[in-house]
Amino acid sequence: MAIDSPSWLKSSVIYEVFVRNYGNAGTFNDIYNDIERIKALGTDILWFMPFYPIGKVGRKGTHGSPYSIKDYEEISKEIGNKRDFKRLIDKAHDNGLKIMIDIVFNHTSLDSKLVETHPEWFVKDENGKLTRKVEDWMDVYDLDYENKDLWDYLIKVLDSWVDLGVDAFRCDVAPLVPLEFWKKARERLNQKKEVIWLAETLDPKFIHDLRTRGYNVHSDSEVYQSFDLTYDYDGFYYLKSYFSGERDLNHYFDHVFLQNTIFPKNSIKMRFLENHDNPRIASVLEGKNKIKNWTVFYNLLPGASLIYAGQELMMEKLPNLFEKDPIKWDKGDYEFLSFFKKIVNMTKEIKSTCDQFSIRELSEGIIMIKWSGEEDEYTTILNLEDRYGEIPVDFTLYGTDLITNEIVSIQYFFVISKLPIIIKTK
Repeated sequence: MAIDSPSWLKSSVIYEVFVRNYGNAGTFNDIYNDIERIKALGTDILWFMPFYPIGKVGRKGTHGSPYSIKDYEEISKEIGNKRDFKRLIDKAHDNGLKIMIDIVFNHTSLDSKLVETHPEWFVKDENGKLTRKVEDWMDVYDLDYENKDLWDYLIKVLDSWVDLGVDAFRCDVAPLVPLEFWKKARERLNQKKEVIWLAETLDPKFIHDLRTRGYNVHSDSEVYQSFDLTYDYDGFYYLKSYFSGERDLNHYFDHVFLQNTIFPKNSIKMRFLENHDNPRIASVLEGKNKIKNWTVFYNLLPGASLIYAGQELMMEKLPNLFEKDPIKWDKGDYEFLSFFKKIVNMTKEIKSTCDQFSIRELSEGIIMIKWSGEEDEYTTILNLEDRYGEIPVDFTLYGTDLITNEIVSIQYFFVISKLPIIIKTK
């Protein structure tokens, strides 16, 4: 279905929120009161991590994992109710935001409503006991898609959330759920309106390990048959190796090229530096200037960009998924916020008007990115390793840096800038 995905998604921005830990109250009101700020960041889609009632049996931590869901059809009372959520949806729509919710259809909590009412809908071991594919996920049981009544029920769940005003679904570990189910769900739901589908595709090692154990796990290429966007975990695999010193950056650049050739022509990746499952980028990289360069880098990659709430303030602490652990907004870096907001909106504009992307390493850690379209062309130079000095170059570049409004002139040699440079060359 990637060929039918709306074109605006290629430059879209998705903002991820975990209601429990967004503010001190931990309710929908925290986000309701922040809608205008979220929109001003350049956000198109506001993604809510699971807000459903959480199972108590086998619960991780005090409050439990939001991905161990007791009831797909309800909202946790601590967070609010459907009336509160509808009020928030309406305000988001009034501000030009689409609402995405998390769908976790691979598994439920150990004491879910479905375990009680339909135990036949679950995977069982050789002894007939309910079980799971991933042993570490001890607080869940996996659903068994051999039962087509389950399919009908889950599609009705999706339908009810669309009726409430939801515009998009982020589907947790989507490759572990049969592709034919997602195709059927998309076909049914998209008859109502344009629904956006984001698949949490998987780290290559995770896919390999599960396939080695005999499970049918879909590749990103397969998933694009029913999803508009997929995670960049296949690429992030190389970025993590770079951050840990195991590989150089060219491994990631080569993979970005591969993505453009082995996936469907109009396929869209969701790029990120952090999310609720990965460390804050400010805890991985040292120095504000370095983080600024990497912020420009990931936002200029082809595809949608993800912001995990708090990233825009260079937060270092990742909120605990299992506890009450609200973001401390007053501790954020507001100079960085101003930069971040400017970059997100600028890079959105660049990607929306251009369709040709290229990237190359001028010297170790010094990167040039080019975006060009019918009328516009942009050249960006990034210092991803906080280097200094000068390097020889094989190009001439002259223009105004869109970030600082200062004139930049490069010929024969480039005096390495600590900050990113973006120049409109046409």
